[in-house]
Amino acid sequence: MNQSNESDTADFGFRSVPREEKSSLVRQVFDSVAGKYDIMNDLMSFGVHRLWKRDFLTMLDPRPHRKLLDLAAGTGDITFGWLQRGGGPVVMSDINSSMLDVGRDRATANGYLGDIEFLVADAENLPQPDRTFDRISMAFGLRNCTNKQRVIEEALRLLRPGGRFLVLEFSKLQIAGLEKLYDAWSFQALPKIGGLVAKDSESYRYLAESIRMFPPQDELKRMFEAAGFERVCYRNLSGGIAAIHAGWKL
Repeated sequence: MNQSNESDTADFGFRSVPREEKSSLVRQVFDSVAGKYDIMNDLMSFGVHRLWKRDFLTMLDPRPHRKLLDLAAGTGDITFGWLQRGGGPVVMSDINSSMLDVGRDRATANGYLGDIEFLVADAENLPQPDRTFDRISMAFGLRNCTNKQRVIEEALRLLRPGGRFLVLEFSKLQIAGLEKLYDAWSFQALPKIGGLVAKDSESYRYLAESIRMFPPQDELKRMFEAAGFERVCYRNLSGGIAAIHAGWKL
């Protein structure tokens, strides 16, 4: 009975919702915050997310002959960073068209349209054929997916042999004694800032809750390995506030 309940429901922050409803609820969150997403990222992390993404891009190792699938691409930070560093063509994918619209506007303003294919799709069920990409990235998107294991399995399917899947995501704080401060920032400050800047406190309450519900570092590593990835590793950032997980398809 418990197994059936688990399969029929999914976490939406601290709430349990019918599994088939989660995608639409997440879509509503990002529809609401899309216009203020970039400025809120700076405010939420004091700009540190830019340093995390810089390290993430270094690990992605952009090369002209490599093709990237950028999952949960949002407004395009990873896509644009990849191209700026000399990476090859990108499929910029997100389930939320409002976020991709912001990314398309940014791509137009920076002259990147010729290098990017835009795709509105669910990361759990992507339309591309097997063995299409050399790198797959996902920055701050996996925790919003209903079936995270399925996303990881899709990444393995879509990678060419020798390809690598990298996930940048909020993770479990590893610094003892900072939990209370981190919780106060997450559950008190962030919703207030979201209400002032994005006019939406509830979406940022959800985002804080979704971070706490996300698998910790070692559990996510095991999920990569269960999907079939090899040489899986992770790197903590800012004391585990975020982490980069990476696995190879060999």
